[in-house]
Amino acid sequence: MIEKLSIIIPAYNEGRTIHLILDKVKAVSLINNIKKEVIIINDCSSDETESAIENYIATNPSLNIQYFKHEINMGKGAALHTGISKATGEYLIIQDADLEYDPQEFNDLLKPVVNGFADVVYGSRFMGGNPHRILFYWHTIGNKFLTALSNMLTNLNLTDMETCYKLFNTKLIQSLHLKEKRFGFEPEVTAKTARIKGIRIYEVGISYYGRTYEEGKKIGWKDGFRALYSIIKYGLLKK
Repeated sequence: MIEKLSIIIPAYNEGRTIHLILDKVKAVSLINNIKKEVIIINDCSSDETESAIENYIATNPSLNIQYFKHEINMGKGAALHTGISKATGEYLIIQDADLEYDPQEFNDLLKPVVNGFADVVYGSRFMGGNPHRILFYWHTIGNKFLTALSNMLTNLNLTDMETCYKLFNTKLIQSLHLKEKRFGFEPEVTAKTARIKGIRIYEVGISYYGRTYEEGKKIGWKDGFRALYSIIKYGLLKK
């Protein structure tokens, strides 16, 4: 039985929009009256992210928000490590601070767990009939290539390894020794999760409201190469 879901939100220079995603998280009613714990990790933003978060906490006391800050910029993966270590819900989900993913779909990821089928659920941008903004052909090709290579080394058949939306049993992911501090997090956590004996991994279709670089998208080609390196490193490494 799940009583509480921890929602991990890494944030870097999202001061203009973070209140919008927090509004969306607040508005979600989780199935089975599951409670929400929001954990925000500010990865040493250089804009007004911190003041925006502090103002939101002050004006929305009904939402359980735990706020943590890195004193130096350490990367998205490091922010996720901090958030995962602080989670107290039976399950946790990763939510980017931008507006590319819709928190209303938390329940879609929760259903396979609540129904007793899954320990881990990935939200796929490449399956299902939900809305998807049309952007960046080469990003799509890159994502599919990285997913295919990851699948070869993990013997999974995921369609979207790089997705933000990943739902984990909290104790399970806290037991993993995760090392990647930036965009190698996704292939590392996938490879190490896949090696857990008896693990039940499911995938559900989600929508995707992608941003352009002008709108604040941050991932670039260097992150793709780090993901490729991490797939090979953790896919071949057995410990």
